Amino acid sequence: MVNRAWRRDVTGWQETKPTAILILADGTRLEGFGIGAVGHAAGEVCFNTAMTGYQEVLTDPSYAGQIITFTFPHIGNVGTNDEDIETVNMAALSGVRGVVLKADITNPSNYRAAEKLDAWLKKRNIVGIAGIDTRALTARIRENGMPNGVVAHEPSGQFDEGSIKAELSAFPGLEGLDLAKEVTTAQTYHWDQSGWAWDKGFGTVEKPDFHVVAIDYGAKRNILRCLADQGAKVTVVPATATAADVLSHKPDAIFLSNGPGDPAATGKYAVPTIQKLMDTGKPMFGICLGHQLLGLALGGTTSKMHQGHHGANHPVKDLTTGKVEITSMNHGFAVDSDSLPPGVTQTHISLFDNSNAGLAVEGKPIFSVQYHPEASPGPRDSHYLFTRFLNEVRKQNGLPEKAEHPTPAAAE
Repeated sequence: MVNRAWRRDVTGWQETKPTAILILADGTRLEGFGIGAVGHAAGEVCFNTAMTGYQEVLTDPSYAGQIITFTFPHIGNVGTNDEDIETVNMAALSGVRGVVLKADITNPSNYRAAEKLDAWLKKRNIVGIAGIDTRALTARIRENGMPNGVVAHEPSGQFDEGSIKAELSAFPGLEGLDLAKEVTTAQTYHWDQSGWAWDKGFGTVEKPDFHVVAIDYGAKRNILRCLADQGAKVTVVPATATAADVLSHKPDAIFLSNGPGDPAATGKYAVPTIQKLMDTGKPMFGICLGHQLLGLALGGTTSKMHQGHHGANHPVKDLTTGKVEITSMNHGFAVDSDSLPPGVTQTHISLFDNSNAGLAVEGKPIFSVQYHPEASPGPRDSHYLFTRFLNEVRKQNGLPEKAEHPTPAAAE
C-alpha cells in the first residue's frame, strides 16, 4: 500500500515533499503532511467512524496508546474549545498517541471555537498526519486487524527512519498492557458538575440526593455529569483504590468507569477489589473497561478484537426489551459471551458482530454495558441507563423511581 503526498493549489493537484509519514508494522509507508506536534509516536492504529465530536474523541482516555484514523474527511472545521474536553486527569491529557486525517485542517467556522485544531494538537503533544487515503487505510484495518504503527511529523521532510522503526519495534501493542494507571486520577476528588445547557454552560448539583463513588480507570467527564444529573454527588477514586478505600466514603452506589488497555492486565489489581465490592449488596454499574472488569470479576474472560468498535453509530440490541439503540463505542477488547457463568445474563449485543455489549447479575443490582451511554460524541439513546442505575439506590432507600424514558412533558 503506497500513499504519496499530494496537495492542491490554483493550478491543480501537485505531488510534493511529505512532512509526515505513517509506517505500519508490516512495512507499509504512507506519506502526507504534518499537523500537530513535531516528532514521532508509536501506537495501535484504529479507525473511528464518528462524523462529529473529534475533540471529545481525542480527549477520551479510552484511546490511550492508539493512533486514531478518522473516516470522516473534515476534521477541525469547528475548531476546539475548553467545554468539549472529556479527560478528567489533565496531567495525563488523554493518552492518544497520534491522529490520521484525510483533508488538511481548515480554519474553524463555529461560534464556540476558541482555538484551531492544529494549535490545540501541538499543546497536547499529539502528532498527526493529513493527506492520507483514510478509506483505503480503514479497509486495510477491517481486513487485517488493527496494526501497530508510528506517525512522524518533521517540517523539513528529513526523517530519521532508523529511529522511527526502532520505536515501532519497541512498542509492545495493547495486549497485556495496563494503561489505566497512566490515565487515572492521582488522588481522590469530588465532582458536582452537571450537564450542559444552551447559552448557560454546565450546571452544578446543589443538593445531591445520593453519593456515588466512581473508580477511575480513565473516566470521561460526561459520565460524571450524567451521574450528577441524576442528583448524585460523585467521589472519584484512583484505579488502584482498594475496596476499603471505596467503602470508607460510605457510598450509596459504586460506578466502574471506562478506560484503555487490556482488561486482563488491569484486572490483576481491579478484579479483587470489584469482587469484594459486589459482596456489599450496593448497586454497581460499569461502562466500557468497567464492564470488562466486571465480567472478569464474575468469572468471565475477555479477548482482543479484530478491528474493535470505534464510532458513534453502533447499533446495539437490548435483549431484555428487544429494542435497538444507536450507541457510541470505543473498545478493542470484549467480554467473551460464552464465558459468562450461570447467574450472569447477557443483556445487550452488538448488531455489527454479535459481540457482548452488556450483562447483569441475576438477583443483584449489578449491571454493565460495553458501549458509552453518556455519548460525547454520539446519540443519547442510552442515557436511561443512568436513571436505571440510580433507581436501584432509590429502591433500596424506599424512594419513588424515576421513569427511564420520560415523556417530553415529564422531562420538562
